Amino acid sequence: MIIVAGWLATDIWRWLGVLVGGRLREDSEALMWVRAVATALVAGVISRLILFPTGALAGSPLGLRIAAASIGFVAFLLSRQKVVVGVLTAEVVLVVGWLAIGGVR
Repeated sequence: MIIVAGWLATDIWRWLGVLVGGRLREDSEALMWVRAVATALVAGVISRLILFPTGALAGSPLGLRIAAASIGFVAFLLSRQKVVVGVLTAEVVLVVGWLAIGGVR
């Protein structure tokens, strides 16, 4: 029962997106609003992970998390805005930095 409820809750929006998406122009106000909201949500999640982490990430210093995000952003810009490069660079900096300060117990 819960699988059906979860499927209905997400699939309705997918089908609505398919139906309406073909009619929207790429420079329309509605699509610009959707992009802005999506960008704000991603920025909020990333900020929360950096400033108020949970789990294993909470054991890493704030400076290391900020440095990893900053270096990842620079790598993203230098790689002609390839998201994968930025994310992987930030992860490597975070893991190597965490290991360097003795993060493994």
